[in-house]
Amino acid sequence: MLHRAVEDYWHVVAGVVEDGETFAEAAARELREETGLDAPVVDVRMPQVYRVPDEMRSEYLTGVDQVAIENFTVNAPAGWEPVLNDEHDHYDWLTAAEAIAIAHWPETREVLASVAAPFS
Repeated sequence: MLHRAVEDYWHVVAGVVEDGETFAEAAARELREETGLDAPVVDVRMPQVYRVPDEMRSEYLTGVDQVAIENFTVNAPAGWEPVLNDEHDHYDWLTAAEAIAIAHWPETREVLASVAAPFS
């Protein structure tokens, strides 16, 4: 889990799909930018849509009320440690239950629980 430096919450790698990118390309780019890891991402086939919270409206284009997201996993090499960009000030390797307990967004908790279920 990554700790967001400015907003002060725990989250996973995330970001915006840029013009001309697929969701998978955006996920791989955000992974590189936020952690330094250059690795293939795997679609967990769990698309989500969430309503933009009122307190975050200023971060979105006028008229954007909801956001579509796709979710991916990645296999990190043994012994690899993230090199964080300025969006994050800390990371922690956690069990699924620990990650779910501290994840800020309910959509993130839902995906983490779904991805971890086969390993429980």
